[in-house]
Amino acid sequence: MKDSWTVPESRPTYLQEAYERCTHTFPARDKNIYQAWCRRTDDLVDEPNAIDVGVDVLDRWEERLQDIFNGRPHDILDAALTDTVYKFPIDIKPFKDLIDGMRMDITKCRYENFEELYQYCYHVAVAPGLMVVPSVELQPEPLRKLYDTVLYVCIAVQITNILRDVKEE
Repeated sequence: MKDSWTVPESRPTYLQEAYERCTHTFPARDKNIYQAWCRRTDDLVDEPNAIDVGVDVLDRWEERLQDIFNGRPHDILDAALTDTVYKFPIDIKPFKDLIDGMRMDITKCRYENFEELYQYCYHVAVAPGLMVVPSVELQPEPLRKLYDTVLYVCIAVQITNILRDVKEE
């Protein structure tokens, strides 16, 4: 069960500022709160300083995620996600799965078979897609189809990205 979450009384426009900050802080393609959070997570392991990132950084990021879901944002960007979590039936699992994918990024660079590659793709591509699904209002059957579509499309896009990266390198 989610703890209660309230906006600071001294800042009535805090949430508006939080959502605006998310859309202005990240590239044009990262215009929703889920994408902003995914970008922040991905930047932990993909930025130039990421070579120094250890699993402990991701452990702390996962603790921060738990705080967000418990109504305790650490900063204004976290506040936008905290608010979104309270507006929609969003599960923490896809967010944790993405963090696990980032752990894979820093601990493994070669996948021995398709099953291992599929697991990686699931964590870094499908999980972010699944974050958005609960905020889409659909009846159960179209919702099931949406979940399936997210799975197949995100796996295909991630494998395409990997193949593109291999060609470039």
